[in-house]
Amino acid sequence: MPKCTVSLNEFLKDRQGRTFADVANDESLPFGDVLAFFNDQDRQKRMEDSEVHHDRAPLAGVVRELESQSTIHRFLAEIHARKSQRLRQAIGVLVRIIMEKRGWEKTGKKGSLGVRASRSSTAPIHNTGGLSLWFLRAERYKLVEGMPYRSVQSRCREFPSKSPKARASKA
Repeated sequence: MPKCTVSLNEFLKDRQGRTFADVANDESLPFGDVLAFFNDQDRQKRMEDSEVHHDRAPLAGVVRELESQSTIHRFLAEIHARKSQRLRQAIGVLVRIIMEKRGWEKTGKKGSLGVRASRSSTAPIHNTGGLSLWFLRAERYKLVEGMPYRSVQSRCREFPSKSPKARASKA
């Protein structure tokens, strides 16, 4: 699928995007860099591959690269919890806009990206483990036309139960 581009104007016209006008219009936030990052065809393909081939949220396919962008990392590493949270939420909205333009829809489920560290007033909100330093979870998506592969959970239902509970009842 060819890349789709989301402009600042388009983001602000979206039903959720407009609620993040504060993020989009605040020049101290790197939202322009975020838009440029996600308007890349290879990254959009990796976001789709994350769902199709790795059974993970689209953001999981690009989050390490996103966090390595110097302006984005610097901003998230500063201690301003509210602005950081708003930027991360706006990124989630941008991911949704791109995924929907590419033929995907939300599942209503979230996928884990990290394990949150204890909060501290002297450190930015971050994770101690997982895939991402700054993002805790991300929305999962499915293709509107249907997924090309079934999940492991769905496929394993074809086999007799091997759970400890099932084995104990046979003994």
